[in-house]
Amino acid sequence: MLLLMRKPLLLALVLLLPALPSRGQETSIRRLDGTTITSDEAETLARTVLTKHHVTGGQIAVLNGGKLVWSRAFGQRDREHDLPMRPSTTLWAASITKGVFGAYVMQLVERGELSLDEPVARLLPQPLDHYERYRVTASEIVHDPRWSSITPRMLLNHTSGLANFATLEPDEKMHLHFTPGSRFAYSGEGLNLLQLVVEERKHRPLDELMQEAIFTPLKMDRTSMIWEERFIEDVADRYGEDEKLLGHTRRDHARGAGSMTSSAEDLARFASALMAGRVIKPASLKELLAPGIRIDELKQFPTLDEAKGTEGPAVGLAYGLGWGLLTRTRFGPAFFKEGHGDGAQNFMICFTRRRDCMIILTNSDNGEKAFRELLEGILGDTVTPWRWEGYAP
Repeated sequence: MLLLMRKPLLLALVLLLPALPSRGQETSIRRLDGTTITSDEAETLARTVLTKHHVTGGQIAVLNGGKLVWSRAFGQRDREHDLPMRPSTTLWAASITKGVFGAYVMQLVERGELSLDEPVARLLPQPLDHYERYRVTASEIVHDPRWSSITPRMLLNHTSGLANFATLEPDEKMHLHFTPGSRFAYSGEGLNLLQLVVEERKHRPLDELMQEAIFTPLKMDRTSMIWEERFIEDVADRYGEDEKLLGHTRRDHARGAGSMTSSAEDLARFASALMAGRVIKPASLKELLAPGIRIDELKQFPTLDEAKGTEGPAVGLAYGLGWGLLTRTRFGPAFFKEGHGDGAQNFMICFTRRRDCMIILTNSDNGEKAFRELLEGILGDTVTPWRWEGYAP
């Protein structure tokens, strides 16, 4: 009888207790300059900024010392049914895929299954234009003598000379716009081409390979290169600037350039494991994040614009293997990757000296408007080249 009377009292006491941070998370975040912001202050700031810029939904995760210290979800994953964004919701990560794919490629290099510096034309068992999906788009490039000099390294650090995608060319065919290896020009086409090389050598689809090598070992349960039915109850739809539905998030074919769906917490797991040497060996990580090309262009997009600027050189802007790099900042070196698509705007950055990271995923065409305020206010990142990224007004 006494036990029965105590149960309501115990329940009441539990409800009166203050909410505790979820396991593995702290009550404050250490900024890059050593100052701190409380989790409540970070949440208030994020909610205010995301609301101000009409970002339909988003997730933010922060790592200090390689450990997840703060993670929150905001807004809606499905506006039509008023479903909230959750930390477990999977969103289209878009081009953040490229960085994760780059790490997988380094696993192959470690095992001697791929050379970064052997020409792609020699790595493929048949000429590029003999493949069905390249029969038309590669009909010109295979006759360009410079084609034989393109390597996986050039595809990963965006120095191949290819445009972002062949579909953006006037004739919708692949062309080389400069001598491979001579300058930077972002190319999703190049990452998809490297995917072909990998799949031909492994005789398996990329989604299976990356699931087996990275997502499953790291328990990235909300991540996949293709659509999976297990996501159906908790997936973010995508919205435009007017917050109207653009489409549902479903990629049925793996693309090294950007098909991955994920969550901020899953990408935090990846970043933590990568910096700890649990994805690739320390020597491989050093090569992954070594500056392969210095960048002095004014803007990253449009990709072939050669206008020069001073913002990038001031922070040692460069590109490694699938990752952008800041090699000279007062907070030490950093690696970063953006993700941009219709109704998906994302960014992640990690400062390697202290292993501090911030990951932002959104399901909105307004996401990038909020990035600078969020990164500066929560992480204290004042060194990202905002104009080069296109995140400055």
